[in-house]
Amino acid sequence: MTISQTISADVGTRLVRIGVIGTGMIGTDHTRRIQEVLTGAEVVGLYDYAPANAEKLKGAHAPNAQIFESGEALIASGDIDAVLVCSTGSTHEQYVLAAIAAGKPVFCEKPLATTAEAAKGIVDAEVKGGKRLVQVGFMRRFDQGYNMLKRTMEEELGEPLMIHSCHRNPAVPEQYVTPMAIHDTFIHEIDTFRWLLDDDFVSAQVIFPRKTKHAHAKVADPQIVLLETSKGVRIDCEIFVNCRYGYDIQCQIVGEEGVANLPEPMAIATRKEARLGQSILTDWKDRFKSAFDAELQDFVDRVPGGTTGGPSAWDGYVAAISSDACVEAQETGKIVDISLPARPALYD
Repeated sequence: MTISQTISADVGTRLVRIGVIGTGMIGTDHTRRIQEVLTGAEVVGLYDYAPANAEKLKGAHAPNAQIFESGEALIASGDIDAVLVCSTGSTHEQYVLAAIAAGKPVFCEKPLATTAEAAKGIVDAEVKGGKRLVQVGFMRRFDQGYNMLKRTMEEELGEPLMIHSCHRNPAVPEQYVTPMAIHDTFIHEIDTFRWLLDDDFVSAQVIFPRKTKHAHAKVADPQIVLLETSKGVRIDCEIFVNCRYGYDIQCQIVGEEGVANLPEPMAIATRKEARLGQSILTDWKDRFKSAFDAELQDFVDRVPGGTTGGPSAWDGYVAAISSDACVEAQETGKIVDISLPARPALYD
């Protein structure tokens, strides 16, 4: 019997035991979510390179969790059924590979790895094992609004022709530089567009409008990414990370039979002081709160079966290839071709 088969046979009779690697903002939020919002799981292990951070999280949300001395020790522990990798992106590869080797389902926040080559290594390891164990944290696939948009496109719009979209943040810190607009921000659109259209990209171009006075010296802002898919759909996305007014995600699909827009987040309209208006969110965690809940519940629900669903390691790998092409387009000003290897049968 393999490790994953042993886990599957045992987990069905109790709560799924989760180990969280990385106890910063997203690790803390996911731990709180598992402990206080979701069903079927508990956080029993924590690791952070700064032990004080793990101790703080234990005290706040996971009083019964063991603090491990390393991420590898957490993964290897017989007391851990599944792993959440929420540490800095440069560490994702080593922890995901260790989880695959241990036969344990692993939820990895984006990026799957910091290079396409490293992401390909994860895909190869998973394919060799013959079972999907990796889920990547592209939470928009679990957002109710995006799912409504996808259903409307498939049922009412006919063939999609174009997508117009934007990703706006109120501001970014000094350490945010131009390539991060792709790797940290637009990466979510990259996965979302592939999922919406069931299509891959064949080219990317990036153009830079007039720079806003609110952007610091190390980031070109705003910018517009232009993509073409293998079926000929044209996509434009405005990335504006110093828009000042709020966190705003927009997506419009133009089809042969009609047009559909991503619904706005639910908000109360008010009439006050001779003005009609409604609040705009300013925090991405609030905008996709329900999607975060849904993606992790989906992960937890699948652990007893010894596998995962949702965005796969292959999706993480394709996102890495596509984002690298977009960064090259940023740097060269040229239209950059995007080519993908054959998709392994494991991900069909």
